[in-house]
Amino acid sequence: MAALAVHRCNTVARAVGKWYVSAPNSTTTNTLLSLSVRSITTTGKGTTGGSNNNKQLSAADVKKIPDSEVKKSVFISQSNDVFTNLALEDWIYRNFDFTHHHILMLWINKPTVVVGRHQNPFAETNVSQLMRNEVELARRNSGGGAVFHDLGNLNCTFFVPRARYDRKYNLNLITRALYREYAINADISDRDDITVMGKKISGTAAKLGQPNAYHHCTLLVNSNKLHLGESLAKDEAEIISKATASVPSPIKNLSDVNRAVNIQQLLSAIGYEFLRTPATQLTDGGRDLLMKQLGFQLINPTEKWFPGLNELRENFASWDWRFGKTPKFSVQKSIQLKGQDVQQPDLKIRVDVEKGLMQEISLIVPGQEPIPVVSNMVGQPYLEDCFNGILEAMKGASTENMKHAMGL
Repeated sequence: MAALAVHRCNTVARAVGKWYVSAPNSTTTNTLLSLSVRSITTTGKGTTGGSNNNKQLSAADVKKIPDSEVKKSVFISQSNDVFTNLALEDWIYRNFDFTHHHILMLWINKPTVVVGRHQNPFAETNVSQLMRNEVELARRNSGGGAVFHDLGNLNCTFFVPRARYDRKYNLNLITRALYREYAINADISDRDDITVMGKKISGTAAKLGQPNAYHHCTLLVNSNKLHLGESLAKDEAEIISKATASVPSPIKNLSDVNRAVNIQQLLSAIGYEFLRTPATQLTDGGRDLLMKQLGFQLINPTEKWFPGLNELRENFASWDWRFGKTPKFSVQKSIQLKGQDVQQPDLKIRVDVEKGLMQEISLIVPGQEPIPVVSNMVGQPYLEDCFNGILEAMKGASTENMKHAMGL
């Protein structure tokens, strides 16, 4: 039996700080947020927006609430850390009561590849290369495909009760903002992507729970397309997996369509479009409706303001969540042994991975059962660099030695 010994592998957001609350009263951002958090820590459910009833309403009753009784807020995260922002998104989803209060969260991250809840990150990107380039790899709570975030990408999360969930409403609201502010005509595809001139500027995903739900999407403003392409390039290997696969699409930055587009102005445009639009109807309430809303609020996502946030962040940043949640898969590559005749059968090395760990390494010979390879890599976390190290070690074995090891 062949034995291997392989060593273990080893700001734009600050500009957002210029925003202030546009509520019709003199309440400051910090006071509004403080009231919101205090109600949550006392009752377990946020009651900002006018609802002081902890009894969960039925979907039918929620739908009967008139738009005039639903207030809106735009939360702008002051963090560029993807794990903090994912934790904040999850915290709001878990703790707020959206019955009378709809929230739009706007957030921006440093360079990150974010995969969907049910995806295999190794089928979507080269994780080893991301590490070398100091690009984060994150897994979100919603489904959908892999996306690239950087400081030129704006993320929008729409929080509502499940009974009022309407993805088309949110996407149309964004396209209306693009047209109102920049005269950009954007379309919504059958896959609920936002496109301009046939190219994708926004991907979309959702988490539907009870009683709450959210829909979030990206917007490519002036993202670094070179880094985007490099970050979503995969290792050349055959991966066998039942994980959700991304659907590649040609992309476009909004700044390529209109040079005037920038993150700060777009953030403002989408926020104001959200506030001037009734809760369920795509009509323009104008300044009158705008002045009745709770306005823009700068959010400092810290444990002080959001008790339990640190624990949520630790979970999102953990290896178990990012890689251990990967659906079971196998990866294989062809190998040319030293001294192997080109006419000899094609040999492959296969690694079976479960919960992010390499469970079995095998030599695949056509017409034969997989031949186990003894290696101290078994039980170690899978990485592309580790797999390629195994391949290099195997290539050093001669054909005759391999035949002898296999008992041939």
